[in-house]
Order: sequence, then C-alpha cells, then structure tokens
Amino acid sequence: MPKINNAATRDDVDELIARWVRERPELSLASTEVVGRILRLNHFVMRREEAVLAPWRMHSGEFNLLAALRREGPHYQLAPNELQARLLVSSGALTNRIDRLEAARLVKRVPDPVDRRSVQIKLTPAGRRNIDAAIEKILVAERELLAPLTAPERKQLAGLLRRLLVPQERQRPRRGRAAKAPAA
Repeated sequence: MPKINNAATRDDVDELIARWVRERPELSLASTEVVGRILRLNHFVMRREEAVLAPWRMHSGEFNLLAALRREGPHYQLAPNELQARLLVSSGALTNRIDRLEAARLVKRVPDPVDRRSVQIKLTPAGRRNIDAAIEKILVAERELLAPLTAPERKQLAGLLRRLLVPQERQRPRRGRAAKAPAA
C-alpha cells in the first residue's frame, strides 16, 4: 500500500487505513482503499442529490422511480415488479414510494393493459415536468462532483466501475416480465 505524505491529498480512508495498520498490521487492506472510497463517495453523492431534490420535496428513491418511468418512452409506465427489479428495492419500499408519489399526483396506478388483475405505475404530466427539471439539476451536480477528473480519467473510472458492477448484476435474480422465459 503506497504511503501518502501530502496532507492535502489524504482523505478519511487514508486515516482509517493508517489506524488499522497501527492496530492490526497483518491485515491486507488493499480492498478498503477502493471499497471505503466507493462507500464514502456514495454518501457524498446522496447528500448532494438530496439537496438538489429538496425544491421538489422529493428524495432520491422517489427521483429514481420517476426517472425509471420517464425513460420508458411515450407511455411512461411500468409494472411494479419491473420497477422493483430496476430500482433494487423491496416491495414494501416500492409501495411506500408509489404511495407518496401518487399522493403528490406525480404518478398514478392504471390498469395493466395485458393483465386486468394487475396495475401499472404511470408518470403523470406533473411527474414528467418534475423529473425533467430535476434531472437537469442532478446532472449539473454530478458534473460538479466529477470536475476534479479529466475526461479521460472519468472514462477510465467509468470503465473500472463497470468491470466491478457487471459481475454483481449478473448474480442478482431478475424479476418482472422482462426476466420471464419466452412462451413456447
């Protein structure tokens, strides 16, 4: 593990690792250099995102749900099980988000056109206006966060993170209609 002497370039993960090395020098902490920073960056990304979303009285989970619907094209709707799989949340968490967004008139439950026993979650015009405005502000915040990196560094980092993410995504069980085997 390289020693970092410049206090201006040290971060809290460096301090955490130094303390572990002092207490347990036999531990291999190379993974903590990466995972610790991913976790800490996630904390700062989420804090920034929550601040950006505050004017819309929306939290990041609700933003992600609206964004998932907005990406679906002109119908802007998905079945709850499809949303659950895309958002990586429990059915209870999804129901709570849908309920809050429905109360705010940003989504509505509509009959499923294929299965009358089910519903789909549809983005309302107000929901579309909110997500369209919010995504622009979120993207500005993301660019600000990544400003210390050059364009090639951002591309390299994205590639490295993708290499870590793809195997994890392939291991998780798929849900929703898209995951079902095609009919014979």
